[in-house]
Amino acid sequence: MTTVDNGSAPRARRSPLPYVLIVPAVVALGLALGYPLVRQVLLSFQEYGLRQQFGNPPEWVGLENYRELVTDPYLWKVTLRSIVFCLVNAAVTMTIGVALALLMQHMSKGIRILVQAGLLLAWAMPVVAALTVWQWLFDTQYGIVNYLLTKIGFDFEGHPWLLEPLSFFFVATVIVVWMSVPFVAFTVYAALTQVPEDLVEAAEIDGASPTQRLRHIVLPSIRPVLLVVGLLQVIWDLRVFTQIYILQKAGGSTHDTNLLGTLIYRLGIGSGNFGMAAAVAMFMLVLTVALTAPYVRAMLRQEGED
Repeated sequence: MTTVDNGSAPRARRSPLPYVLIVPAVVALGLALGYPLVRQVLLSFQEYGLRQQFGNPPEWVGLENYRELVTDPYLWKVTLRSIVFCLVNAAVTMTIGVALALLMQHMSKGIRILVQAGLLLAWAMPVVAALTVWQWLFDTQYGIVNYLLTKIGFDFEGHPWLLEPLSFFFVATVIVVWMSVPFVAFTVYAALTQVPEDLVEAAEIDGASPTQRLRHIVLPSIRPVLLVVGLLQVIWDLRVFTQIYILQKAGGSTHDTNLLGTLIYRLGIGSGNFGMAAAVAMFMLVLTVALTAPYVRAMLRQEGED
């Protein structure tokens, strides 16, 4: 008897064990993330204030919170301020972080270890402790920044950095960038070590300049990493809270320096209007998705090309 070979091997039956093993993690993740999100969505359609905290049932107001938000000019002012602050900080952080990563490639081992140790210390320092140091540096009367600028000829004696919105956000940008650059530098440097050296050497032999090698070989090779890091920076810089809140407590004008994160806090914890705070939080979530959509599309396109 002859058997007919149709050219196709029998498919191996997939074991359900891997799916069973990830069920507990999926359930835990769903409860940890899903419940707060659903609760916040429901809260944004309710009037939930001080009375509700003492036992009164929340009142369903539908889209009233959202209607009040979109007609509030202060929300749009804070939104524009938050977007500008986010994009400026993300761009500056990425530029400095990538530049440091490229420089670390050309440093001697000892110098590179010292630089990496300094970056690690800056990254590991607690936020509140770091902000205390920065407040002293920019202090109006005793700050070293005013002292040095005055010594070199600028009129900065007694300059109130935190009272003026523009200088307030300059200080906030310095702090946020200082705390974010180490992550970018370490991540990009790790990606640079994986760039094939033979490609770079071949381009150098063919006469490519350092700029051309960087533009056509190095950066395209680490593009997926740059997209992920850039995506994370946009998300983190849009929802920045601690730095702005502590600087406001140190003397900044709350009304003129609020970002979306501090606005949500002051509406909820500060004013007890948790329904409105939840509506602003949902608005912030939609804004985050809108800002990160180009990065996500670029990442998906990169995977498609690979």
